[in-house]
Amino acid sequence: MQLKHQSPNYYIRRRLLRNYPAVAGLAIIILASLVALLGYAIMPDDSPNANDGAIQLQKQMPGFRATMLKIRKNADIEDRSWLGELAFGQPSPYLLEPITDYRIEDLKVYIKPFGDQQEKVYDLPGVVLALFIGDHQQSNFPNNQNTVVEGDIVRYLNVAGEEEQISKAALVEKFREENLEERFYLLGTDKSGRDMLSRLMYGARISLSIGLVSVLVSLLLGVTFGALAGYFGGWADNLIMWLMSVVWSIPGIMLVIAISLALQSRGVFVAFIAVGLTMWVDVARVVRGEILSIKEKLYIEAARAYGLNNRQIIWGHVLPNLAGSLIVIATANFAAAILLEAGLSFLGLSVQPPTPSWGIMIYEGYHAIGTQNSWHLVVFPAVAISLMVLSFNLLGNGLRDAFDPKTLIK
Repeated sequence: MQLKHQSPNYYIRRRLLRNYPAVAGLAIIILASLVALLGYAIMPDDSPNANDGAIQLQKQMPGFRATMLKIRKNADIEDRSWLGELAFGQPSPYLLEPITDYRIEDLKVYIKPFGDQQEKVYDLPGVVLALFIGDHQQSNFPNNQNTVVEGDIVRYLNVAGEEEQISKAALVEKFREENLEERFYLLGTDKSGRDMLSRLMYGARISLSIGLVSVLVSLLLGVTFGALAGYFGGWADNLIMWLMSVVWSIPGIMLVIAISLALQSRGVFVAFIAVGLTMWVDVARVVRGEILSIKEKLYIEAARAYGLNNRQIIWGHVLPNLAGSLIVIATANFAAAILLEAGLSFLGLSVQPPTPSWGIMIYEGYHAIGTQNSWHLVVFPAVAISLMVLSFNLLGNGLRDAFDPKTLIK
């Protein structure tokens, strides 16, 4: 009977796919990555940073519903392209006011605000239309007004100062179609009345992007320094090992704080650099140890005999044999980067409000602990962080076993 020979990658895939916890972790990571990539296209609140909220709806519990009165802003809000909206969101042309009831009488909108029994009155044209604000004495509108009612016709100045008109019936119909909205908050609202689900979804983009960039930075530095130390040895090895020992002796969070203070800046870019610079030592130690073993192999001696230079040997024959180890450590570092970024956001050293980050959301919920309807402000972002870290750790353990040829295939 002739045995069928398979490539090493075949057995790696087979061992990984038979590891069900690792597959579950991979599925969660893929789902979170899709949410991060699609972003505003699937978020209930597609405004930039999911920041379109109403303070009257603060700390509402999961499953809450509300009727929103959408008051048109007196500004020309440009519609972004699909790609622009996917990346940056679409600014809302409306101001939100939650209501419990309303009625229309003689071009006036009478509303009962949410949580307040006192009735408020708005001019219907001011709610529905984007009107001109400023000095328009040259127009034929009396007393510097921007609307004039003539029978069944409403004449008004648009945001560009141009005169337009609309019938009363069309104005009322436009109000009912565009200025009333029923909103459902699946995970409730935060302290500013913003949708928790949308902010959690956008937080996935922040956490995964910072994790990805920081892992790439750590791989770039770690592989470079580790390869130099392991392959050349001597004074280069001693110098790089001394540098790694110094960096390793500093607690990661303190190093990030020092980098943030040195750059005199806070935000996503600083988080990219700071988190990446704290994790390269782990990569460098692994790469150095592997290369110390690999460089003594016969095929490396054969490469030298063929006249290949050091760069060709390192990039063409040494580093490709480290792919398995690098994938495993990169997965573990991804989980560590998510935790570190959340800690930095909690301390106010990473992403800045109103950009939603899971760490910032926990910080905001922390200050609301003990008040009414506040448990979900901490629980949901904490579950998101825990689930992502667990998923990466499960995948990392699965990859470690998959790349180990001693692992039995069931």
